[in-house]
Amino acid sequence: MPNAYLIVVDMQNDFIDGALGTSEAQSIVDAVAQRATDFNGTIVFTKDSHGSDYAATQEGRNLPIPHCIAGTPGWELAPALEAVRARRSAPVFEKPSFGSLDLARWLVAQNDVAPIDSIELCGLCTDICVVSNALTIKAHLPEVPLAVNPALCAGVTPAAHDAALTTMASCQVQIL
Repeated sequence: MPNAYLIVVDMQNDFIDGALGTSEAQSIVDAVAQRATDFNGTIVFTKDSHGSDYAATQEGRNLPIPHCIAGTPGWELAPALEAVRARRSAPVFEKPSFGSLDLARWLVAQNDVAPIDSIELCGLCTDICVVSNALTIKAHLPEVPLAVNPALCAGVTPAAHDAALTTMASCQVQIL
C-alpha cells in the first residue's frame, strides 16, 4: 500500500462563506469532503489562525479584513470537513502565516520514518495558502511527488487560481 498524504488547506468557514468567502470556495466543499473521505492514506488539515492582534500584523495591515480569528466560528473547519477530520483523527496544523513550516518539518520527520510516496494538496486559497504550502513542502521534500487537484481548490479570483496553478506547475508540482 502506498504511503500517501492528503493535505487539506484552510477549508475554514471564513474562506468559504464568511469574511473572505467566495462562490468558488463554496462550490468545492462537498468535493473536498468526498476526496478526504475516500482518500487511502494519511490526511492532514491546516487552519489559518490569527489572534485578536490581527490588525497589528503585517498581514492585517495588507489585508484589513479580520478572518480566522482563533476560537471564532469563522476559524472552524467547514462542518463536512470537520466531520472527516474527527472520524479520521487527522492532525491539524494551525498556522499564523500562509505556509506552515511546522507541517513541512512534520512531513520530513514522517518521510524519515517511512518514505512518502506522494503528497496531494487541495483547499483554499489556491493563490495564497495552497501555493505557499506546496512550495514550502517542495523545498523540504524535493524528491517526493507533489500534486494539486485544481478542481479541489479555489482562489481569491478565478484568474488568481489559474496563475497559482501555473506557478506550481513551473516548480514541478503536478497539476492533476
